[in-house]
Amino acid sequence: MDDKTRTELEAAAFRRLVGHLRERTDVQNIDMMNLAGFCRNCLSRWYREEAEQRSIPLSDPQAREIVYGMPYDEWRAKYQKEASAEQKAAFAASQKR
Repeated sequence: MDDKTRTELEAAAFRRLVGHLRERTDVQNIDMMNLAGFCRNCLSRWYREEAEQRSIPLSDPQAREIVYGMPYDEWRAKYQKEASAEQKAAFAASQKR
């Protein structure tokens, strides 16, 4: 496979991942962090960092809006729930690794 095709496939897979995460508003970021070690915020930060490496100005709020499909504060107000004690404990334990 040539590099152009690989890049196109990777971009398409990224768009599908972002689309899937936008649809699955029931999945909380803390659950993603506890199970996979990354969340929507991580993905948006990686996006911003890659833009920075290419000298493309992109703020955290702009990158989050790309991933969330709306301003982050709006997403939080609509979909984010308070983390349970169990979720918080699992997150704390995962950070010690």
